[in-house]
Amino acid sequence: MKLKKINAALGLLSIIFMFLHIGYTVYAYLAYYYNPLLKIVFAVPFMVLVCLHAICGMLTVFMQSDGTRMDLYTRHNLKTVLQRVSAALIFPLLILHINTFSLLKACSERKMTFFIILLFLSELLFFATVLIHVSISLTKGLVTLGILTSVETQKNLDRIIYIICAVIYIVSVCSVLRTQIGMFLN
Repeated sequence: MKLKKINAALGLLSIIFMFLHIGYTVYAYLAYYYNPLLKIVFAVPFMVLVCLHAICGMLTVFMQSDGTRMDLYTRHNLKTVLQRVSAALIFPLLILHINTFSLLKACSERKMTFFIILLFLSELLFFATVLIHVSISLTKGLVTLGILTSVETQKNLDRIIYIICAVIYIVSVCSVLRTQIGMFLN
């Protein structure tokens, strides 16, 4: 149980730093502003926390008897399966995300419109995957840490978090893609 609590704490810290990273990124894209130092300040602590969270998460899944049986508690376990699948999808998409700007630049210089569109789609999928994972995981982390004890409160908070994550997704997609389209599809 100690490993699960450490993982939950790392996950919740990651979410805080994710919101900071997204906020800075949205601002940078909307303002056409780039500061390499601020990029590092908002990205590196987030990446470190996410890596530690991922390691603890994998250890929890593989070393503890925390299986997911779909025949029991179907709806609850469906969320757990979605949580784990989204976690697994984050990593390959993260590689593209980290390199998106340089890949877009290279594809734009070579007039590779098809690949530019694929990169845009990968960003849409990456943002969705991360925010789905967060929206499912946030209250679970609060429950694991004992901060949230009421099932009814958890359900209500989940609804609020789904809405917030949907808004963040829309704002992120609109700001980042609007600017990337303007920069690389001219």
